[in-house]
Amino acid sequence: MIRERVSEDIYVFTSELYAQVTAGLILTEEGSVVIDTMPFPRESKALRDFALRVSGPRGVRYVINTHSHADHIYGNYLFSDSEIIAHRRARYLMEKYGKPALEQAKVTSSELKEVRIKLPEMLVEDELTIRLGEKTIHIQRLPGNSEDGIGIHVIEKKVFFAGDVVMPVPYIVGGDLKQLMHSLQKIGQLQLDALVPGHGPVLLKGEIPEKLARSMSYLRAIDKIVEQAIVRERPKESLAQIGVEACGIPRIELGGLAQDLHVANMFWLYDQKVQKRRKKQKEAAKEVAGA
Repeated sequence: MIRERVSEDIYVFTSELYAQVTAGLILTEEGSVVIDTMPFPRESKALRDFALRVSGPRGVRYVINTHSHADHIYGNYLFSDSEIIAHRRARYLMEKYGKPALEQAKVTSSELKEVRIKLPEMLVEDELTIRLGEKTIHIQRLPGNSEDGIGIHVIEKKVFFAGDVVMPVPYIVGGDLKQLMHSLQKIGQLQLDALVPGHGPVLLKGEIPEKLARSMSYLRAIDKIVEQAIVRERPKESLAQIGVEACGIPRIELGGLAQDLHVANMFWLYDQKVQKRRKKQKEAAKEVAGA
């Protein structure tokens, strides 16, 4: 696991085991806050041990989950004395889908044997502000990648943890393209010195506008491509032939996972658009029949 400082008292950790997933640590005089907890115990324990070593006598006060995906929450159980914060919807998703998914994952990965789902106790609806020590930590809802996404803004330090709303390849499977674009626009309105994505390298002040613009451009591109495929009655599978580079994202992003994520995005979007069209057609047919 790679550890780096983005300010004097804020650290970012990047996994070397899974898709460059990130976690964070915010230090204050009254204890610390951990952002996400990694998927595998080896790295989760290293994160916890470092956090406890540098957090002072108050320890880790809070753990904030940016969303309910496994790679961001599996280490929660290691923070037994910390209060878990997440979006209200995240708790539901962890309980309904996270627990059975973990049991299935344990069948193929012995490293996950000791992991258990620790659910959030403090739930966010739209926003929440925590004042801890000398820091103001503002949590706000950021849907799009997932319905339960939240972002964490350390206001005095101008550092923002975006979760998977910001990734080297924008990812909408299980989410919503328009909501993601709106969330990216909200982030773009902030004056930031550092932006921490859910996966991949930290973005510094001069990189942030370009990255957000590229993400927006990518989302507009795949929306247009998928819409044209449906209008022309092309099968969904034909979209796999379109490279991610054609939409402005280098194929090498995320260790070569970019193309796979790109194809998954287009397949998801295709299915969503087809379902909406069919729903409208059924509603139109009912109106005609009723007339």
